[in-house]
Amino acid sequence: MQSLMNSVRLIGNVGIDPVSTTLENGNKVVKWRMATSEKVKNGNGEVTENTQWHQLIAWGNLANVVEKYVVKGTRLAIEGRLNHRKYVAKDGQNKEATEIVVKDIMFVGSKKEKKTIEANDEIPF
Repeated sequence: MQSLMNSVRLIGNVGIDPVSTTLENGNKVVKWRMATSEKVKNGNGEVTENTQWHQLIAWGNLANVVEKYVVKGTRLAIEGRLNHRKYVAKDGQNKEATEIVVKDIMFVGSKKEKKTIEANDEIPF
């Protein structure tokens, strides 16, 4: 059960093009948002769509893959861990952020895109 500790798995659609940053130490980080949706029946029997937005972050080689191949509208399956952090914004305000640190990605769109990528893999295509 250890592998279930702080494990997040989602399938959804990318909502914005990923934003890439190279840090002073040379590490690359990419951030983007992904939506997951499910149909839910309310008490009146009406079906509504419930959409949740998730902040995602990837580092290193996986960040390179995301930067190169992921765009708004891409359908992805991701696996990662939940991270909650506190920080001070540029305006001096204390802020909190919850994000998913992605370690694996699978493109679930066209057959060409169906490929699993792990954080330590070389770029496969």
